[in-house]
Amino acid sequence: MKLTTAVLTAGAAVSFATAAVGVSRLRQAARHQVERNEIALTRNQLDWLTQISTNADLAKDWAPDDMSVGEYMRLMKANQVICIVGLRDRLGFIRDGQMPFYASEIMNKEVCRRYWSHFGDLRVREAEGDGCAEEFTEALRQAARAYPQVKPAA
Repeated sequence: MKLTTAVLTAGAAVSFATAAVGVSRLRQAARHQVERNEIALTRNQLDWLTQISTNADLAKDWAPDDMSVGEYMRLMKANQVICIVGLRDRLGFIRDGQMPFYASEIMNKEVCRRYWSHFGDLRVREAEGDGCAEEFTEALRQAARAYPQVKPAA
């Protein structure tokens, strides 16, 4: 092999390796941006849920007609817990196989089962097309099914 061929081959290999590292770095940066967006959106949602679950005047405007303001506030607090666990799942802090445990722990609380009884179908529709959200929602649905049906409090 001539020296010029060897130099060109080595240069091409270095260029290819540099490009591969660059592409990998761009993918990682994009993934981190998606995670930052998830966190920001969830923070907004949690802030809203904090407001709606602690301010009766605000909750009155948003509560369903067939539900008392106090019950709506309690259910929104349950929703807040579910959202926190959902974010942990989206960010990869819940290991494979742990979701049934977390879902069961959530549904061990009667207020969470009441929340699910009233708003579970909405969450299922909201999750459509988002694989991570669909898996999370399915785990909650299965855990809720493990308990007797609850009737929303008046």
